[in-house]
Amino acid sequence: MDVRHRNNVSLTGPVDGPVVVLAHGFGCDQNMWRLAVPVLAKRYRVVLFDYVGSGGSDLSAWDPERYSSLRGYAQDVVDVCEELDLERAVFVGHSVSSMVGVLAARTAPERIGALVMVAPSPCYIDDDGYRGGFSAQDIDELLDSLESNYLGWSSAMAPVIMGNPERPELGQELTNSFCATDPDMARVFARTTFLSDSREDLKSVTVPTLILECSQDAIAPREVGAYVHAAVPASSLITLDATGHCPQLSAPEATNEAILRFLAAQR
Repeated sequence: MDVRHRNNVSLTGPVDGPVVVLAHGFGCDQNMWRLAVPVLAKRYRVVLFDYVGSGGSDLSAWDPERYSSLRGYAQDVVDVCEELDLERAVFVGHSVSSMVGVLAARTAPERIGALVMVAPSPCYIDDDGYRGGFSAQDIDELLDSLESNYLGWSSAMAPVIMGNPERPELGQELTNSFCATDPDMARVFARTTFLSDSREDLKSVTVPTLILECSQDAIAPREVGAYVHAAVPASSLITLDATGHCPQLSAPEATNEAILRFLAAQR
C-alpha cells in the first residue's frame, strides 16, 4: 500500500524540525490549511494529507465500511504517521478531525505527542446535561437533505458553517470544496461525522491538548468547548475572536498565533 499516494501526503518545512500533522474536516481537504502552512513551516516540519475520499486522495482505496466509523479515518492518520516514521508529532485536527486525533493518539501513542483541536465537537446531538447544538431531529433532517440533494445541501449549508456573511468568498470556497467531493463518499463521511459520539473517548486523552473555539460557531457552540476542556485533564481552552467554524480561514492570524504558542511550549 502506497500510503503517500493513497492519502496525497505532502511535506514542507525544515527536514529536522519538530513535526506538525494538519488534518482537515468533513467536505474539505488539506488546502483548508493553506494560510497556516507558510507560518508553521518556518519552524516546523509540516505534514499534510487528505483522508481517503477527500481532495487528491486515491478514491479507489475508498471502503464504505471502513469509513463508516471515525476509527477508519484514525487509521488513515496512523498509517501516515507510520509511513513517515513520526514520533510524538503534534496533531492539529479541524472539526471532526479533532476526535479522529483522539482515536489516533490512543491507537498509536508513540506517534502523537500532543493534540490541537480546532472547533471540536465530540457529539453534535443534544443530550441530558449536554448541549451539542442540534436535536436528533435536526441531524436527521440535515442528513436527509444531504442524501437527497448533496449539491443543493452544500450550497445552502457551507455558508452557514463558514459564517462571516460579510465575506461571502469564504462561504463560496467551502461550497466549492463540498461540491468537489464525491457525493456517495461525502454521504458516508457526513453520517460518520454527525452521528458520532466521542464523549467517552475524551477520557483517554493524556497528552497536552489545546482546544481552540470560536466566539460564535453554528456547528460547535461555546458549551462544547467547555465540555471538551473539562473532559480532557491536560488541556487548555482558547476562545478566538472569530466567528464561524473555520477559523484557520476566517481568522488565520489569531489561529496561527495560538497554535504557535502551544507548539513552542511542547519543545
